[in-house]
Amino acid sequence: MSKALSILQQAPMVPVIALQNLEQAVPLAEALVRGGLPVLEITLRTPAGLPAIRAIADAVPGAIVGAGTVRNPADFRAAIDAGSEFVITPGITQATLDTAATTEVPLIPGIATASELMLAMDHGLHTVKFFPAEASGGAAALKALAGPFPEVRFCPTGGIGMHNLTDYLDLPTVITVGGSWVMPQALLDSGDWDGIATRAREVVRVIDEHTRPKPGN
Repeated sequence: MSKALSILQQAPMVPVIALQNLEQAVPLAEALVRGGLPVLEITLRTPAGLPAIRAIADAVPGAIVGAGTVRNPADFRAAIDAGSEFVITPGITQATLDTAATTEVPLIPGIATASELMLAMDHGLHTVKFFPAEASGGAAALKALAGPFPEVRFCPTGGIGMHNLTDYLDLPTVITVGGSWVMPQALLDSGDWDGIATRAREVVRVIDEHTRPKPGN
């Protein structure tokens, strides 16, 4: 089993976190872990991204923290230096693939087409991010990709929420999903960490109930 797949198997869902305020990093991570969501994608969309990864890696037991929105080799190296346990990219480039080959930190590349997926597979990567999921055809597109690529496992992200979560979970090639809906901005702004932990538990409950084997199966 690949490191990437092993990490995502521990994630009922992957919160995609873009922090404006570094002081929110540790209490937010603690709330999500407490709510049953230990795998955290901290995006590099804001200046707080890299220091947030380091803060969480140093201070939150049980958190499996990685970097998202990694767009080039420099981002990749900075993410590793900050303590990332995995790296997620929005797309796939040869330069990023070459950088991944030099490290033990697993890469989960973003793909949106069969050609991009074949490039990932050519480099031995069979666990990928499907992004932007809804804009790229949603669950129907992933179902179609499963035909020629049944061995690949996906983490779809982009446009996913409680309204369509189960559409993706019904697909056997989907290992988990990513999204930010578990931590609405209003709860972040107010520092309602208990509220975020409660929302995380609800997401875990829904996923568990939906994916639990039915009696007689």
